[in-house]
Amino acid sequence: MAYSVLIVEDQDIPRELFEIYIHASAQFRHLLSVTNASAALSICQSSPVDLILMDVLTELGHSGLDAAEEIKRQFPRIKIIIVTSMPEYSWLSRARDIGVDSFWYKDGQKDGLLAVMERTMAGEHIYPDETPLIRIGNTTNHAFTERELDILKELTTGDTNAEIAERLFVSVATVKSHIQHLMEKTGFKTRTELVSEARGLGIVYKKRQAEP
Repeated sequence: MAYSVLIVEDQDIPRELFEIYIHASAQFRHLLSVTNASAALSICQSSPVDLILMDVLTELGHSGLDAAEEIKRQFPRIKIIIVTSMPEYSWLSRARDIGVDSFWYKDGQKDGLLAVMERTMAGEHIYPDETPLIRIGNTTNHAFTERELDILKELTTGDTNAEIAERLFVSVATVKSHIQHLMEKTGFKTRTELVSEARGLGIVYKKRQAEP
């Protein structure tokens, strides 16, 4: 019997490619495609889903990782593969923490999606060793320390150094030091340029809080 696959992807081209891959395999059956991660849970509650291909950033800003966490809590038997093209550094660790079965980058990963799907359904957990290598200024994202990436991610909020320090439980001097290191590594002259490039390349992503 073929495994039923739910696709959660808001971009037309990758969604259509996933559907083509599934239709070409006798091992899988395309159940449904949706563009919003918030719809995935209700589908799991009403339909026999075996595997979900889940994008991280979906329609209306809904998080595939948040949806995956709730689905794994309610339906631990359902396999989930995160599929994304963004190299955001924190998503790999969060996916592991919430019990996502496998993680696949849409571009540049050596293992094909169907192979990852087959191995995942066989009980394997397929994860890349690291995020994709992205050039930013005079360096790459792999040259940043995890704490520098934490600071860079917080910079995307537009908050002050003091606000970032309070949120990360570090001193303002520590925040300033990490920002200086980031500027030196990349060669950018302003933090605005640094943040704009980092966000545009997908190296860091932080959803802005809704206004009260």
